[in-house]
This record gives sequence, C-alpha cells and structure tokens, in this order.
Amino acid sequence: MKAKFKKGDHVSWNSEAGHVSGTIIRIHQSDFNWKGYTHHATPDDPQYEIKSDKTDHVAVHKTKALRKVK
Repeated sequence: MKAKFKKGDHVSWNSEAGHVSGTIIRIHQSDFNWKGYTHHATPDDPQYEIKSDKTDHVAVHKTKALRKVK
C-alpha cells in the first residue's frame, strides 16, 4: 500500500476518546523510535505523525487507521 496521504492532509481516526481529527505533519517510511518504542514503517506501509486539531497532542498511525476529512 503506497502512501495514501501527504503532509498537510486533514485526517480523522478512531481513538479511545472517540473520533479525533488532525493534520499530518510527517510521514515515516522506515522504522523509527517514538516515545521509547520502535515503530515499523516502509515506503509501501508508512506511518503518519498527526497533530490533533483540538490539542497539541501528536499521534502516530498507519494508513488503514486514517480517513481523509474534507
């Protein structure tokens, strides 16, 4: 699965707190460390750093967890 989203895209995802939306600020296409854990990513299966619209919280998600917001 190639990168479906690009930096600056507005997306939403489901979290424990309900639906959250935010803006993609970075795309990872290789393994990276995030908050003490190694996250796996490839060009075909990237992970996205997303800054929440409501807070300054930054989350990391794979393509399958995200939906583009119009």
